[in-house]
Amino acid sequence: MQTDGLFSLEPSPADRRISSPGFEAPSADAPLAVRLRPSGLDELVGQDHLLAPGAPLRRLVAGGAPMSVILWGPPGCGKTTIAHLVAEADDRHFVAMSALTAGVKEVREVIDTARRRRRAGGAPTVLFIDEVHRFTKTQQDSLLAAVEDRTVTLLAATTENPYFSIISPLLSRCVLLTLKPLDDEAVRGLVHRAMADPRGLGGTVTLHPDAEDHLVRLAGGDVRKALTALEAAAGSALAIHDGDGVPEIDVATAERAVDVAALRYDRAGDAHYDVISAFIKSMRGSDVDAAMHYLARMLTAGEDPRFIARRLIIFASEDVGLADPTALTAAVNASYAVQHVGLPEAQLNLAQAVAHLATAPKSNAVTTAISAALADVRAGKAGAVPSHLRDAHYAGARGLGHGIGYRYPHDDTRGVVGQQYPPDDLVGVDYYRPTGHGGERHIAERLPKLRAVIRGTGKSERSEEN
Repeated sequence: MQTDGLFSLEPSPADRRISSPGFEAPSADAPLAVRLRPSGLDELVGQDHLLAPGAPLRRLVAGGAPMSVILWGPPGCGKTTIAHLVAEADDRHFVAMSALTAGVKEVREVIDTARRRRRAGGAPTVLFIDEVHRFTKTQQDSLLAAVEDRTVTLLAATTENPYFSIISPLLSRCVLLTLKPLDDEAVRGLVHRAMADPRGLGGTVTLHPDAEDHLVRLAGGDVRKALTALEAAAGSALAIHDGDGVPEIDVATAERAVDVAALRYDRAGDAHYDVISAFIKSMRGSDVDAAMHYLARMLTAGEDPRFIARRLIIFASEDVGLADPTALTAAVNASYAVQHVGLPEAQLNLAQAVAHLATAPKSNAVTTAISAALADVRAGKAGAVPSHLRDAHYAGARGLGHGIGYRYPHDDTRGVVGQQYPPDDLVGVDYYRPTGHGGERHIAERLPKLRAVIRGTGKSERSEEN
């Protein structure tokens, strides 16, 4: 058979499906998660919103009208499984590559060969790119023309938000399918399947309900993690079995297998709310050691690190505020690290932010200020905007008196001038009352002087310091 480049160009049944590394039939000693990959879409769990008749995902797997697709979802939700289902189709050529190892050269080789294959009457090519968000802009640009003219049908997988990690021209040429993280019941169902399915453990062990709960909790929506832990626990149970009856995986066996303590922590139950409440209150109380304990407890139990990061961002403004203006920056940076680094490394970034927030001077002055302002607005205290503050940029605005009399603060050497800013009903109302803690001590010293100048309550505007 004549070959050209990477692939055979002569169309034949053998040419229609080329095994890419990792996409061949699983061996008997392959990992449990690999052996249990669904053989069809009907076995795919947790993505019912994508499986309606005629939906893009069904059409892609069934070999309908070619369309390029980006699969976006968290680890362990089924992105690679979908790629395997696409690879099983007989009517197309399947090529897989990882953005971790491939570059522009490899992409262009695949595209050039796909183009020659089509001209020779061969099967269309599906190009699967895992971790596509790791491609640079130049690497993504190299795909545009081939996706546009359907030289290749692109199937790309990413755990990152494609609106930030994938260039707009490529995104506009693809159908974006958002995969959801598996809920606990979906993970539990797959654990049950693994226990009974001949491709899995085939009934060689049993699973105690408490150990099952531990594995589901440990997974955190990542079924691959649950099956990996189950396989390790099953191996441990079989190794210590004395030969009488069917060995059981209990909590202790599961703990030994994965080296993670089984904490009482239900992400949808009381323990979840109790731990996060204790976490927040420990930081508010400046007990950095207790806060670090609860952080470790949540991470060990599989809490979503994005949830922890969100609570840190809220805490930075709610309980620290301007007593330490850098607290919010620290919390936002930790959230960014969670998104772009991920666990386990991002636990260091979370710990740094927790230490910063717990030891920072505390103030809830910002919280009480916005609460009081919201209460007044909801009570109807929202009078007319003073005419000198109104927009004066459109034709006729001056005729309505808008902007007339406005004093520009930068024209004053102090950078602040006396004039009315709030509606009439709220003149003289103080919402923000800074504490004497940390950085707010300086604000507390300066704010009365600012208010005196603005409101004209001092002896002389010119005698007041900025």
